[in-house]
Amino acid sequence: MRRRTLLSLTAATALGGALTACGSAVTGEDSSGGSGGAAGTVRVGHLPSALFAPLYVADAMGYFEEEGVTLELTPLKSGQDGVPMLSNDQLDVMVAGFSAGMFNALEQGVAFKVVGSMGISPGDPENSPTALEVRQDLLDDGTVSEIADLKGRTIGVAGGPGATGGYLLAAMLEEGGLTLNDVEISNLATPDQEPALTNGSVDAATPSAPFSSSIEEAGIASPLAVPAKGTTGTGVMYSETFVGAEQAQGFFTALAKGAQELSADGKQTDEVYQILADTLGQDIEVLKASPMYTYLPDLAPQADQLEAMQAVWIDAEQITYTEPLDIAGIVDASFAENTAG
Repeated sequence: MRRRTLLSLTAATALGGALTACGSAVTGEDSSGGSGGAAGTVRVGHLPSALFAPLYVADAMGYFEEEGVTLELTPLKSGQDGVPMLSNDQLDVMVAGFSAGMFNALEQGVAFKVVGSMGISPGDPENSPTALEVRQDLLDDGTVSEIADLKGRTIGVAGGPGATGGYLLAAMLEEGGLTLNDVEISNLATPDQEPALTNGSVDAATPSAPFSSSIEEAGIASPLAVPAKGTTGTGVMYSETFVGAEQAQGFFTALAKGAQELSADGKQTDEVYQILADTLGQDIEVLKASPMYTYLPDLAPQADQLEAMQAVWIDAEQITYTEPLDIAGIVDASFAENTAG
């Protein structure tokens, strides 16, 4: 597998710091003095990341304003953190990754709907935003030459096996006939995966760009696999109350317009890159060099991916129940279906 376009270690490190230095659009601070729940205001929980580019692009291009929607953005550390806020009507919308904890909450009676998708893996081994990076020494001496050779080895995953990264890992392991049960998973934040690979405490990891590119450039690891085209572990969730709200369709229509501004091949316009740089406090050159996810123009929810996630996490005993939930009762595709354009 040929290595993708590489970034400097310095650039990746700068990006990690930039994620903690976001502007008001990301922090949720409202300089106008507005408050959550006001007429026309939609309270959105999100993880500040270019992965959720449609949200930021739609906001910057005025699409929410056109629909009479004012955003109140609240940053989250993980999608799981936002689940109770969504179920308690502290949030109207959550744009984040799915998790085993989310499924456990649904099974326990917590109510919300998955109404849309977010980043879709392009499946390009040379330009994927997520990759299974294997320590270079293991590749060089032939210890690991294919996915099956990772059986019993330790792999670093942000959030652990029950997080979105765990599902993406499972999708890559499946290519070699392995499951999450066949490897040891170490819960490592993405910035911590490079030093763990360097000191040998993990044999492989699943960093996202630009951290993956930094790891490759430093000669620490190389990609052995990427998630197949169409794989996704993130999406858009509505609270049960917001599903019937006046602003629900307008919000989704605006969000989809943001997705339609994004290129299908992941290479964005300078305007889009500038929006993401300004909103997220990231270096525009780092963004341009980083592989990006693609997005469906209508952001339709991907029920098949939710089915696959649930099966993976039941098998890995990350989900506390054994009888699968009916995904049809969780998904509401009507907003995507009613989106114009």
